[in-house]
Amino acid sequence: MNTSNGAPAVLVESISKTFRIPNIPKQATVKDLVLRRTRREGSTGIVEALREVSFSLPHGGVLGIIGSNGSGKTTLLRIIAGVCHPDGGRLAVQGSVAPILSIGAGFHPDLTGRENAKVGLLTLGLTPREVKEFMGPVLEFSEIEEFVDLPVRTYSAGMMFRLAFSIAVCVDPDVLLLDEVLSVGDERYSRKCLERIDGFKRSGKTIVLTTHNLEFVESWCTAALWLNEGRVAAQGDPAAVVEAYRTLTPTAV
Repeated sequence: MNTSNGAPAVLVESISKTFRIPNIPKQATVKDLVLRRTRREGSTGIVEALREVSFSLPHGGVLGIIGSNGSGKTTLLRIIAGVCHPDGGRLAVQGSVAPILSIGAGFHPDLTGRENAKVGLLTLGLTPREVKEFMGPVLEFSEIEEFVDLPVRTYSAGMMFRLAFSIAVCVDPDVLLLDEVLSVGDERYSRKCLERIDGFKRSGKTIVLTTHNLEFVESWCTAALWLNEGRVAAQGDPAAVVEAYRTLTPTAV
């Protein structure tokens, strides 16, 4: 990891993203559109997922992104991962990135776990020779060796999480992206994953995660970002951001 230029690990400047929804029903009310943050252009709906979002995260920082469902958290993580591109603004990420964006995302249902693992490692930039070297550690950490040659359409959500998590953490990325994955899986395996993530943190890796676990954000993250309807409502000290979120969001727990 090269930090000699003094640049942050992740820099997001005025990022905006909209999505088009075709065939909005004519009977959709103004209230329906407002609640979905949608504006109508003819029969097409325009959803403003992110609006002028900015933050910077230093190398070794751990950012917890919070907010209600539909606030733009996953869209922001997908942009940082390079899965989709913003409509405006600037993004800069230093170093290699390994994302776990949603359970099973990127897996082909008819390919086996082993085949999907190979594809996932190649996607992260490994050479075929490196993929061969990493397959052992990936499968060992996943603990699904007896099912690895079955198609992933036969996997449970927990099994797909184990495989996706193992692929991401076994390649030792500079930046790790985690989207709502901390609550997936059984308690023992979740502890194993948290220990691995904590090892990343102690070794100075940069981590960006989305979660509804506010206590985890307060105790474990070095910074927090609260998204509300696609905009930054608060950012900075985790305890202060979480307190603001709890105060102004009646349903927050």
